[in-house]
Amino acid sequence: MTIDHSVKIAPGRYRFPVKAAAASPNEPAIRVRGDNITVDLSGVMIEGGDPEADPDGYVGVGVLVDGGKGVTITGGAIRGYKVGVLARRASALRITGLEVSYNWKARLYSGVEKESLADWLTHHDNEKDEWLRYGASIYLAECDDAVVDRNVAVHGQNGLMATRSRGLKIINNTFSWMSGIGVGFYRTTDSRIMHNRLDWNVRGFSNGFYNRGQDSAAILMYEQSNKNVVAYNSATHGGDGLFLWAGQSTMDTGIGGANDNIFLGNDFSHAVANGIEATFSRNQFIRNRIDECWHGVWAGYSYDSVFRDNSFSGNEEGIAIEHGQNITIAGNTFLNDKTALRLWANATQDPNWGYPKTRDTRSHDYLIQQNTFSGNKVGIDVTRTNTVRVQGNAYLNVATPIQAGAEVAALSFELPASRSVLPALPDVPREAGGLEAMLPNGSLRGRGTIIVDEWGPFDYRSPKVWPLGRTTDRPLKLSVLGPRGKWTLTSIKGGTASAKSGDIPSELIVTPAGRGLDLDLQFSYVGGVVVTPRGTVYPAGASVPFSYSLVEPGVDWSVSWFTFDTNTDPLSAPAAFAARLRSTPIKTELLPRLDFLTSGVLTKDVPADRIAMRAEASIPVPPGGLDMFVTSDDGVRVYVDGVMAVDRWSVHETQADRITLASGTRRIRIEYFDAAGWAELQVKFQRRAQ
Repeated sequence: MTIDHSVKIAPGRYRFPVKAAAASPNEPAIRVRGDNITVDLSGVMIEGGDPEADPDGYVGVGVLVDGGKGVTITGGAIRGYKVGVLARRASALRITGLEVSYNWKARLYSGVEKESLADWLTHHDNEKDEWLRYGASIYLAECDDAVVDRNVAVHGQNGLMATRSRGLKIINNTFSWMSGIGVGFYRTTDSRIMHNRLDWNVRGFSNGFYNRGQDSAAILMYEQSNKNVVAYNSATHGGDGLFLWAGQSTMDTGIGGANDNIFLGNDFSHAVANGIEATFSRNQFIRNRIDECWHGVWAGYSYDSVFRDNSFSGNEEGIAIEHGQNITIAGNTFLNDKTALRLWANATQDPNWGYPKTRDTRSHDYLIQQNTFSGNKVGIDVTRTNTVRVQGNAYLNVATPIQAGAEVAALSFELPASRSVLPALPDVPREAGGLEAMLPNGSLRGRGTIIVDEWGPFDYRSPKVWPLGRTTDRPLKLSVLGPRGKWTLTSIKGGTASAKSGDIPSELIVTPAGRGLDLDLQFSYVGGVVVTPRGTVYPAGASVPFSYSLVEPGVDWSVSWFTFDTNTDPLSAPAAFAARLRSTPIKTELLPRLDFLTSGVLTKDVPADRIAMRAEASIPVPPGGLDMFVTSDDGVRVYVDGVMAVDRWSVHETQADRITLASGTRRIRIEYFDAAGWAELQVKFQRRAQ
């Protein structure tokens, strides 16, 4: 359908699928082309794929705004696409009042105890709209002066992504519970991101096991995105709260950055990695709240930057800056951060790196003034840094107020009454009609509330069962989470449970039967309104089914280890390598599971690199079948009953494959090699959805 004039679509639910064969950003379900067009979708639901289908199968674009000036898309809902709304070269565009939830997102392979490198994102290049591979609720390319306001997007991978645009106003939106990015900018300047709710945009976290973030973030600002104002947003519980990076062109030349942006009055708390990561650039950070992050601020190679009147609490490190220059840190409060400020330079740098070849990267010239340090183990830690002025700060119950390491020059202390002239604070008034975006008192809050499953962050609007410890613990401790209400265990297979009913939240202990693990627990919930992760709504008082299953075949893998060299290389000498796998292995062992992720040795008494493995097992597959997930770095081949099911025989970063196993006993053979560096081979099983 092509729309070339203003139109109001008749209310209703429309299924407009885009065929996978034609699923490119140039093949939308609906195309809008022309100037000064309003498309009113009030009361309309446009669907691309089945709402209950796995979201990594969604393809195509819901609505494409193909050029033009003054187009408005208003009201309605768009779901089930790789990209909900895509606009190209559409100036003065307005997107308002849309529900763009439940669009594409990738399946995640990180588990409770161990992450998978397959889930890491990379945003470093978007010159040709490479970001589209990650999908988006709204994607803007070369759309100057666009206004995006009062839209809602949850449970996709990315909310709003904008590239090569100027003068955007992103106001009063909710882009939350995404498995990637809330709002992302690439070469986008002179724009405003204000009064938005950008919470729980996160992956790469399992409480008590790992906190990597995997380059997810509430706000992403990349590659020469300059002169933007980011103010009064709630950006909590992200991989990072803010992830700002100068760009590859700056890394290569030392020129430019993501500069002269103002970040004021935002809440960047509870990020699993960094509340603010802002590197190789010049910016101002004023009156932000940053609680309970790994680093409150990570600002490597920042320069001419200002950190004023921010509040830090409960971070591992409040502000950490390597190779920083001309930095003002003034009027901030640091409460119970282990180390409040850490400033340093590394002893050496890569001699082949373009950035330090073209500019000074020494650590020097800090003004640290009128801050309050309270309950810290270390207030200020300085190493290999020149000219640090520390004056007028207060230290309350700080074990070590100032710690000077190696090669610190011109560290000066002045009397508390002494003052320096600080830069004037920018005036950023609230937008008229701007939302109060911050989480209200009593809201769900804290890193311990973050749960990321195979489809992203859990939002507590539906009942869910989640392990309290390792899935290999016996007995298995489970937590029943969700909205307040009552749960009932309606059936259990493969074990016994400590209770058959309870309140939410509560704990449940399950004792598996037998050696293997084939648990299937079916529950019902009665309580408040339920909204499932796929958007299905149950009214208060309805009986809502939910379940928990866990499969680990009770078999041992027969594993043989081999070394190889250039003469038996799996890629350049395949026949010789095949012969090597038929020779005597350097080690054999029986393993209950294949679960390797390391930069060192895969198993004891084998080399770290140029190592190969053959693993074999007969897997009992229950009625209904199993999905077998194999993540690999480097090469892997998987055979099921003698037939090749996966052929990813190359040197590659972590990739994931899924194999469907029919019921019965299936003979599995896996051949694997690691050439060098990181190695990963993880094999997991999951009951097939019925």
